[in-house]
Amino acid sequence: MISAIFHTVLYKPLYNGLLFLTDVLPFNDVGFAIILLTLVVRFIIFPLSHRSIVTQKKMKEIEPEISKVKKKIKDKQQQAQEIMRLYREHGISPFSGFLMILVQLPIFIALFMLLRQGVLIEEGLFYSFVDIPEKINFIFLGLIDLSKASYVLSALAAASQFFQMKLTIPKIKKTESKERSFKNELQKSMSVQMKYVMPVFIFFIAQRFSSGMALYWTTSNVFAIVHEMVVARKAKKLKEKNDGNGRKKDKN
Repeated sequence: MISAIFHTVLYKPLYNGLLFLTDVLPFNDVGFAIILLTLVVRFIIFPLSHRSIVTQKKMKEIEPEISKVKKKIKDKQQQAQEIMRLYREHGISPFSGFLMILVQLPIFIALFMLLRQGVLIEEGLFYSFVDIPEKINFIFLGLIDLSKASYVLSALAAASQFFQMKLTIPKIKKTESKERSFKNELQKSMSVQMKYVMPVFIFFIAQRFSSGMALYWTTSNVFAIVHEMVVARKAKKLKEKNDGNGRKKDKN
């Protein structure tokens, strides 16, 4: 039942979308089709991803307030209630990131199944209005064979993952020896592992499958990086504007 829904709702539409783009694009280059399909998917889930990024930025902004609450209120239940009050006050949904993962995971699995061995022609999966491409050109830009693993694309996937995580994962502030705790050290350790170990993991995983998967991963990461930078720039301008208005009020 779940498998049938997965194939009908995700795998089949993505499969037909990829083959349709391959058929209509010049030179039937499946590489450009993968890039375009990835961008289409990213734009479809854009409202959720944007909300998740904005929530992360807001949570980072109220970290000083949360720290004050934790120092002031020692009772865990009251502490949690006060933090939730802060979230509501600033319009933060702490579950938006989790929702984003729930949406992205099945899409990633569908694309993984589609691209892991290259693109296979399965006539039973085609929609009636989608033509079967006469040929599929796996040589992306005339240089990289997307039906095989590629060190270049694997490296790009790993590098883009590193920069994306560098923007996403907040910097852990250095604390004095007296303020250090197991929780702070664990948080710092996990941050380092996510930032440096994950890209290496992505590289070796990409080397095990066709490079179409690495191209998808790279495109998705580049989109996320640009999105993060735009949101950060807007947030910075808004903060500068609010700070400027605050100074004007103080003078008056």
